[in-house]
Amino acid sequence: MKMANEVNSPAANVTRANEEDSTTNRLVPAANAHFGSQQGNSQRTSGIHRNDWEMLSLDVSMRQVNVSGEGPSQSSLYCQSDAANDFGVKFPPNYNWQATKTSVKERFSFMFNNEILADVHFIVGRGEAQERIPAHKFVLSVGSAVFDAMFNGTLATKGDEIDLPDIEPAAFLSLLRFLYSDEVQIGPETVMTTLYTAKKYVVPALEKACVDFLERNLCSENAFLLLTQARLFDEPQLANLCLDNIDKNTNEAFSADGFPDVDLSTLTAVLERDTLRIKESKLFQAIQRWAEAECLRRHIPVTGENQRAALGSALSLVRFPLMTVEEFASGPAQSGILTDRETVQLFLYFTVNPKPSVGFLDVPRSCMSGKELTVTRFAQVESRWGYSGASDRIRFMTDRRIFIAGFGLYGSIHGPAEYDVSLQLIQNTSNCVLGSNHTTFSCDGTNYTFRVMFKNAIEIQPNVSYTASATIKGPDSHYGTKGQRKVTVDCHGDGKVTFQFQYAAGNNNGTSVEDGQIPEIIFYT
Repeated sequence: MKMANEVNSPAANVTRANEEDSTTNRLVPAANAHFGSQQGNSQRTSGIHRNDWEMLSLDVSMRQVNVSGEGPSQSSLYCQSDAANDFGVKFPPNYNWQATKTSVKERFSFMFNNEILADVHFIVGRGEAQERIPAHKFVLSVGSAVFDAMFNGTLATKGDEIDLPDIEPAAFLSLLRFLYSDEVQIGPETVMTTLYTAKKYVVPALEKACVDFLERNLCSENAFLLLTQARLFDEPQLANLCLDNIDKNTNEAFSADGFPDVDLSTLTAVLERDTLRIKESKLFQAIQRWAEAECLRRHIPVTGENQRAALGSALSLVRFPLMTVEEFASGPAQSGILTDRETVQLFLYFTVNPKPSVGFLDVPRSCMSGKELTVTRFAQVESRWGYSGASDRIRFMTDRRIFIAGFGLYGSIHGPAEYDVSLQLIQNTSNCVLGSNHTTFSCDGTNYTFRVMFKNAIEIQPNVSYTASATIKGPDSHYGTKGQRKVTVDCHGDGKVTFQFQYAAGNNNGTSVEDGQIPEIIFYT
């Protein structure tokens, strides 16, 4: 036909344009895909007229998209060539973007936060921070059962826009990024909101990534804050790690800037623990600081009465009897938080015997979560050990860190009796008294040992020499013989600890490695 001879085929034009200008060769794959690569097939190419190109141009224009997502710009790819211009073909930005993506992950990642093929939009956040985010129902349904029910369930939403006022835009984008690409992008500012979003849409892998991030960045400065969030989001593993951190760094955790911001329930849960390593006087100062902040949050005057009301039952968890009378007199007694009756009862507790009943615990905190253990250094018990005012003393060291809670002491050989005793634990190199307690204990006349405890457990470092000292006033008692220089204690699943005992030179009331008082040391690992 004459017309076929007069009109060149589109494929031939594309080929010629490719030969004349190599910068336009990116159009060739698209043309070949549409018309075939066999240029010699005159039957196929000769039948393609300008009207066909116009139809192609219309088809392309119908598929033009507005791209607002992330990723490299595709506007320079697959642009029209000179040959295409001859027929008025205008290729849109990102036309045939699929050909540049070599894997499913790359194609899905490209569609993240991208209007291409988007069939749903989320209105995320509130106020000025609100964002309109495009998404694809198929991708979301594959990654989350909640989205699957939202789009495909019996009560599936019909709208193209979904409001999410309770979610932060940054957190929602983190969720979408994970669903589209398996990439986790979280930071200190977004991890908690991302964790909330991951839990809401039941994406456990992202939830775990958030928890792992929090665990890696847990410290005494943020332990209370993270504990609050862990309890709120029902993350028991993270909550336990926070509590362990608070146990080991109690002073630092209670001194952190964020501590006064915790909720009362979290504060109460921590105060109930027997494993805090802090003096009760310091603990009272901390909760007083919390109560002041709570009064300000409630917009009420910071008075003793209002602070007590803010603390509620948490106040009863402070172990005032474990304070010294000086600590109590200079702090709690003047705070206005305690009632006059409580103040008087506690002063009597500190100064008279028998001690009156008070409404506060007087059991020392163990400072560790492990079970209480005891090392016994004598193999046999004998009678008549006297006291003349000198201290019974024995030196020791261990091969691992432990926490000394108290001593076991022998009692009277004359039947029931009461002893007055002063305990001390001394670090020998510095001659520093690490802990002390002046108290009494009663015995029943048997040759068993009787517990006498420090107010707070005392941390002992491995391979460091210490002296256990007890100054006892009372009748003659039992004593131990056949002492051992080296004793190993099984710690019930927590390994072992070995004690080595040595003679304490000086006036020691006769106690030695072989015989004497202080038959037991009570400790935790």
